[in-house]
Amino acid sequence: MTRLLAILATAVALLVTVPAGAAPPSAEEALTDRVLGNPDAPITIIEYSSLTCPHCRNFHLNTLPELKKNYLDTGKAKLVYRDFPFDQLGLTAAVLARCAPPQRYFQFLDVLFQNQTKWARDPNPILALVRIGKLGGLGADDFKACLDNKKIVDGLLQIRLTAARQFDVNATPTFLINGKKLVVGFQPYEVFDKLLKKLAN
Repeated sequence: MTRLLAILATAVALLVTVPAGAAPPSAEEALTDRVLGNPDAPITIIEYSSLTCPHCRNFHLNTLPELKKNYLDTGKAKLVYRDFPFDQLGLTAAVLARCAPPQRYFQFLDVLFQNQTKWARDPNPILALVRIGKLGGLGADDFKACLDNKKIVDGLLQIRLTAARQFDVNATPTFLINGKKLVVGFQPYEVFDKLLKKLAN
């Protein structure tokens, strides 16, 4: 992580800092579960995902829109997103999203997944993430402050460790539906629909 922070410090020095809006979140705020859909929905889908995982990208681009339309937006189910970073870059991107305003969290995920092949393969991926943060209203200094916050970084790693120990998560994406590991890897909408219909009846 030290090398990443050194690269980031260099990247920040090259930028004109955007005036910060709100202060960076506390570790507790940053690590709170992010929920897409009605928090009181009867079906809970927990997604363990890495922002550098191409299969996770496929889910967010190709399966999630239909899932959102038919289950999340209708109040039948909710999606809880939890980070399971497979590499340092995935962890850094997770910190970026977690340090954005909570109401923009899933917008950040959308941008990060849609542009994954660009920023993840950029010669300086940290600088590419800084640019994405600035476009979303997260200043470079705030991003660096979040990366410097050991509680946030360690907390994200702990989420991964807990998932591996408690639910035997060892691949991304992995989905728990009402507490049971039922879907692993990229799957089309029809797979989720078949499972969720049984629970919704």
